[in-house]
Amino acid sequence: MDLTVLIEPKLDLPRLSEVLDGLGHEGRVHCTRGWDKKKMVTLFDAAKGFLPLELNHFVPDSVGPMTEVIHDGKNSLPAFSHFQKRFMRPSPTSENHGKLIGYNHQPVEWLGAVIGPGYFVTRLAAPVAEGGMEGVDVDIDYKQLPNEKCESWPAIEDNGGRGKLVYAGMIDHMRKLSNHVSIGRAEKGGKLMDAWFVLVRRDVS
Repeated sequence: MDLTVLIEPKLDLPRLSEVLDGLGHEGRVHCTRGWDKKKMVTLFDAAKGFLPLELNHFVPDSVGPMTEVIHDGKNSLPAFSHFQKRFMRPSPTSENHGKLIGYNHQPVEWLGAVIGPGYFVTRLAAPVAEGGMEGVDVDIDYKQLPNEKCESWPAIEDNGGRGKLVYAGMIDHMRKLSNHVSIGRAEKGGKLMDAWFVLVRRDVS
């Protein structure tokens, strides 16, 4: 389904959010994979203060610890733009309790082998006065590493290794578009990047 008419020439974000909620997962993925960089910039800026975003958007409260929740992603790069972020709630005794943990899954096998899994901790965003980004409730922080993972996930490794050029020092700032869809902008080394992406959460059976 093409929802461009709700984005250009004039964005109708409430209606876009409503239509996204009414689509199934495949429809949401098909729609968001048609969004180019220009549309992502428009949507990220417009989503500031639109809907509150909490950690349970990424892993719903109904999903128990150590259970994978997949978000299908599309970024603003000209190539290799499809990916997944896989999240889970850690065990109750984990040092990351109260946060989420996860990694980046690349459908192109050789690309994943080159840049690594890109593990992260997902947390509530820092206040603006402490260096946070205005209008952002949740950050995906690659400067923090989990100490546990799903059995099926690749080995945890530091992002300063083979993933240094991509993941080291990076934070993804997230905003909410609908009940299943979020949009993010990357920051690296304390500077906002010219890089955006959209995530679509799969429902867990």
